[in-house]
Amino acid sequence: MEAAGNMAGDFTLLAAVSLLSAFQQCHFAWLVGKSRMKHKVMPPAVTGAPEFDRTFRAQQNCVEFYPVFLTVLWTAGWFFNQEVASALGLLYVFARYKYFHGYVQAVKGRLTGFYLNVAIIFCLITLGAAGIVNSFLNEYLDFSIMKKLRKSF
Repeated sequence: MEAAGNMAGDFTLLAAVSLLSAFQQCHFAWLVGKSRMKHKVMPPAVTGAPEFDRTFRAQQNCVEFYPVFLTVLWTAGWFFNQEVASALGLLYVFARYKYFHGYVQAVKGRLTGFYLNVAIIFCLITLGAAGIVNSFLNEYLDFSIMKKLRKSF
């Protein structure tokens, strides 16, 4: 059990951000259910009052982006830097909050959160790709960009 505990400790920040984001997804789903009751939109219907439509669409967009977020969060954290990836992950959760609640209020209200989410996803993809390239170069060509950068600074 000790070995598993040590391994888990290596990724505690990524796991914590992942769990927080999962709770957020559950909360958004709960808000859709609450909106269904408020506006009397019974399943399987997915349209109703404009406020319900925006709430449902906001939650669906969050669900659509979620696998991409988790993939790039863990890739960037594993191959580049866990702390940087986790910080970006927390910022992503905040931006998703802004997106969701902005969208519920008005369609244009989603834009700030959406643009921030896209920028964060792009950063995580870039960091993950850089980490994978560095890992590949280090493993197969015995050349580490990260080591060269650390020596320079």
